[in-house]
Amino acid sequence: MSTATPPLRLEPFKVACSNCNLRELCLPVGMSNDQLLKLDTLVSTRRTVQRGDTLFRSGEAFQSLYAVRTGFFKTCVASEDGRDQVTGFQMAGELLGLDGIGTERHTCDAVALEDSQVCIIPFHQLEDLSREVSDLQRQFHRIMSREIVRDHGVMLLLGSMRAEERLAAFLLNLTQRLQSRGFSASELILRMTREEIGSYLGLKLETVSRTFSKFQDEGFLEVKQRQIRILDQDGLQRLVNGANC
Repeated sequence: MSTATPPLRLEPFKVACSNCNLRELCLPVGMSNDQLLKLDTLVSTRRTVQRGDTLFRSGEAFQSLYAVRTGFFKTCVASEDGRDQVTGFQMAGELLGLDGIGTERHTCDAVALEDSQVCIIPFHQLEDLSREVSDLQRQFHRIMSREIVRDHGVMLLLGSMRAEERLAAFLLNLTQRLQSRGFSASELILRMTREEIGSYLGLKLETVSRTFSKFQDEGFLEVKQRQIRILDQDGLQRLVNGANC
């Protein structure tokens, strides 16, 4: 993979924020038409990112946030031994780039796991509009809070859970997020590899593969390569609840 970030490919934003089917995930509910028009003007471009390409890299100047419109991403940082450590997975309706707000430099790489599109949100213009539209500012704070809570959840996974509990919590979180976007609560296609899941959960590839097989043997899942069907969601939840007792 090239070390340089691919050049921006900006296209007219054909679907406005006001008409986007993800607006309730990205935007505050109850904005007036005038406020939505202002937001449409702000989010005026989108970028196509091909599978395997990088949206931004660690160390690059922070200028914009990116709302995932379609597709799937991973964020990762380079560990001391040179390997990539996955720090998160982002899907449609979620934001990328929050890592750069504090230092005005990105602290991770964002890589597309499939062909994707993002809406580009210039951050300083977003700040200006947020001062005018209090609902937008509150929604942005909620998004920031959600990311902090998610980070705390990952720390809990890595600090106190066994392999089975970590993978169960991961799958339940993933299906919950997909369900909120109108997808099935029991069937999904994993966009990430088992190696990437292991990196995120602090598990070896062999452990992830063995745990998937164990879940299938015990009737929790039906696994066909990257196609997953959850057969016993309550059973997975009991695993996670047991870890939190």
